[in-house]
Amino acid sequence: MNLAIISPGYDTSSETFIQAHKRIPGVTVFFYYGGMVPKFLEGHGPVDFKTIRAIMNRTSQHRDKRTNLSLPEEALMKSFKQHRIDCVLAEYGTTAVSVLNVCRTLKLPLIAHFHGFDASVHLVVEKNLKAYQKLFDYASSIIAVSRAMEKKLLDLGCPASKLLYTACAPDDAFLDVKPTYRKKQFVGIGRFVDKKAPYYTLLAFQSALSAHPDAQLIIGGEGPLLNTCNNLVKHLKLEKNVVLPGFITPGQYREHLAESRAYVQHSITAENGDMEGTPVGILEASAAGLPVISTFHAGIPDVITHGNTGLLCEEHDVEQMAAHMVQLINNKQLAIALGAAGKENIRNNYSMDRHLGVLTEAVQKALND
Repeated sequence: MNLAIISPGYDTSSETFIQAHKRIPGVTVFFYYGGMVPKFLEGHGPVDFKTIRAIMNRTSQHRDKRTNLSLPEEALMKSFKQHRIDCVLAEYGTTAVSVLNVCRTLKLPLIAHFHGFDASVHLVVEKNLKAYQKLFDYASSIIAVSRAMEKKLLDLGCPASKLLYTACAPDDAFLDVKPTYRKKQFVGIGRFVDKKAPYYTLLAFQSALSAHPDAQLIIGGEGPLLNTCNNLVKHLKLEKNVVLPGFITPGQYREHLAESRAYVQHSITAENGDMEGTPVGILEASAAGLPVISTFHAGIPDVITHGNTGLLCEEHDVEQMAAHMVQLINNKQLAIALGAAGKENIRNNYSMDRHLGVLTEAVQKALND
């Protein structure tokens, strides 16, 4: 069975969950990328060089009178036919909307995998509201990565019978991490964007330093707020305690997890409505056996139970987050207990095998329907 996975980007460091989906068992995956209507197929190059060249010379708004498809849609349809695609998995609801006409024309089953902004950013939802109704009507399954997102999609009109919940899963390599908790060090990872509010994490850490001036903080990742946070570190004179290294590899991240006391991330709902799904960095940290200090936000409390696998606070509550940092520096045994419970929770309920199994069932359901 040939499965097309559609993604706007290719090998994006912050989208490891999409790369993991290439390992869905029992199917041959064709990975399409490069725009909302993808222009490239991994291992093959442009989906149709002649058509792509035509797009460059003519407006992409041109539509074929026979099919009412645009030139990019025509190119994608031709590639689907050539590679005998049986089913389409679209990463992000907005991507699913963009390939809906192609799937409908070819009568291909379509699975839409929502991840975060596509179900929460006000302008995105408003712009796609009518298109989402058509998507909900046609798609075989709609996948939500958090219970909060599940409710949002139901409110938007998605039939409960089509809705599936599965948080993205950490790579199994994180389960092999054996943390020592030896350093008074906190680690975080993720894009420097509003919904992850890295500045709140910095402010909470600054407050925790009053009790433990030798503590350390590492936050890996890139994004539009990275320079702002670097300036904040300098302004607060935290250069000796805080490292913002930019992009780090999964291997480097595991090394930091192995010697840190806890994972930290102060996620919030951004002013434009943007919310997390279930952050993969948090899943990876918990799989590694580190307690998670974070917020009651989106899918985070789905996987992190306050007082059992981590310590959570309300969004914007910087002082409570600081208190949680101090608590785990003061009580190493609590950090160990929370981390061990987290690792067991991920192993039993959020493993990659379980996650890919849900996607396999969605594909089988699509074909059977």
